[in-house]
Order: sequence, then structure tokens, then C-alpha cells
Amino acid sequence: MSLPHTVTTAPDDPEPELIARARGGDREAFAALYYEHYRLVYGFLLVRTRDRHLAEDLTQEAFTRALRRIDAYTWQGTAFAAWLTTIAKNLYLDELGRGRTRLETPVAEFDDPQLSRYGADSPVLRELEAVEAHETVLSALHTLNAPQRHCVQLRFLDELSAEETALAMGRSVGAVKTLTYRALRKLRWTTEAVSA
Repeated sequence: MSLPHTVTTAPDDPEPELIARARGGDREAFAALYYEHYRLVYGFLLVRTRDRHLAEDLTQEAFTRALRRIDAYTWQGTAFAAWLTTIAKNLYLDELGRGRTRLETPVAEFDDPQLSRYGADSPVLRELEAVEAHETVLSALHTLNAPQRHCVQLRFLDELSAEETALAMGRSVGAVKTLTYRALRKLRWTTEAVSA
């Protein structure tokens, strides 16, 4: 879906102090941003790579690039996390382009006739767990109302930004952020209740 060209205007909100300090070269401020956003960036990459080590490496590279480019960062009223996520997404796409990211099965996971066919590390059990997790997510999505479900679909499955989601839904960015927050809170509560 192509979006119409929009003119960027100055944000109404002032730039957060931590970001301003980091842009000014304050390493402690950048360290605070790192600790605040590490889990978000790592989670974003882990979902895409399905490889903890690669996700950790790409997360470190994302923050390294952010540190090198922080003085060029321009506050536009959107979350600093969006800028970091864009860097992470570009790194992931670069990784895919190099062809190094593949779904591989380590040799140890091939069936060994001398081992129990359904041991704790059995691919059959892992597949069953994945199916159960998928069913849990689908059940949780059905607890959302239609606008919340549509918003989650656009934001997280179609990977649209808040602005793109607002345009697609015909709502304000603030309304999309509120829908997203409420939907995620309800999903978290629902999945915790199911797993308890």
C-alpha cells in the first residue's frame, strides 16, 4: 500500500531530555536509552530471526549504529524506539540479503535411532508446543474487539507504523496508540490467564 507524501512539521512535544543529552554526546544518557530499549529491539529481532545468537548480535549492531548516528537523529515527535526499530529492521533485511539467515536444523536434532523417539528435545514435541502457542495467540486475539484486532493486525502482523495504521484505519495516531495499548494489555492478561 503506497502512502501519500506528507510534509513533516515540527512536533508539538519537546524532545525528551534523555534523547537531547545523548545527542549532545552524553554517554550515560545513551546507556540509559540502551537499557530502556534493549528488550524491545532484541524481541523485534528475535521474532524475525528465530535465532537468539543472531538476534543478540544484530541488537548490539543496532545500538552501535544508533550511537554512531545519534547526533544526526532528528526529534520528530515519534518514539525513539521507532528509530531504533527502523535500524534493527534494516540490519535484519541486510542479513537476509546476504543469505546468511537460513532456517537450519543442527545435526544433533536429526533422529538418533538409539535415543527415545519422543525425548524432551524431540522435534515432534517442539512442533506440538508451537501449535499450542499459535492456538493460544488466536484464542487471545478473539478476546479483542474488532477495532483492537484490526489495529494489532496492521501494527504487528503487517508491520505498519502508527502513522500508516492510523491512515489505514481512518483514525488519529493517538487513537491508534490507545487501541494498541489497550489491545496489548488485554492480550497480556488473557495469555497469562490461559498459562496460569
